[in-house]
Amino acid sequence: MDHAAALVEQDRRFADILRGADLTTPVPTCPGWSLTQLLRHLGRGHRWAAQIIRERRVEPIDPRAVEGGKPPADAEGALEWVAGGGSVLLDAVALDPDAPVWTAVGPRPASWWIRRRLHESTVHRADAAIALGVPYPLAPELAADGVTEWVELLVARGERPVADGESLHLHATDVDAEWTLRGTASGLAFEPSHTKATAALRGPATDLLLAITRRRDDSALELFGDRAVWRTWLDRTPF
Repeated sequence: MDHAAALVEQDRRFADILRGADLTTPVPTCPGWSLTQLLRHLGRGHRWAAQIIRERRVEPIDPRAVEGGKPPADAEGALEWVAGGGSVLLDAVALDPDAPVWTAVGPRPASWWIRRRLHESTVHRADAAIALGVPYPLAPELAADGVTEWVELLVARGERPVADGESLHLHATDVDAEWTLRGTASGLAFEPSHTKATAALRGPATDLLLAITRRRDDSALELFGDRAVWRTWLDRTPF
């Protein structure tokens, strides 16, 4: 998958959703935020990561100090600003894709940030679509990559969304992708395979992505086994 091209495309689609919308509209999946705040968060986040990369930072930057971190005051300018955020990041990565830089899960090559910011864009585009009540099309392959990226991030951060000794299986029905997530004494482990689990969720990859990131409920999915395992996931995953 070309994560760089997908990032640019997702940012453009995010801006397109907001074009002509009332940017004071609340975002129910991000309580307390309006579309303006969502736009600012996404565009500033790309530039925040880009500055970390350009400056070869070994610690995070205060978001208030991000270069170019404020969108223009006019709506059209703000949309162009957020649509171009991914390109700012890609330009920074291109300087040295292998340079080790700060991330929330320890030092990683600068190129690590492309996939991370891509799925910030895919999920926040869903936030915008939900707020405005418009469709949210997402290629199944990209949604499945988002599931994998999110699970890998939880593993790296030492999160424990599945209790020790229990397991959760995710099965995408529109693309060849499955994940078995296991709670262990040392944290979360996962394998991209079909394995019997304590609970299982089955459905389209996009619905799986939005369910595990708590953007959509499980009504579009089939749930098998111990429902408490799924509730534990929702209770323990960060918002």
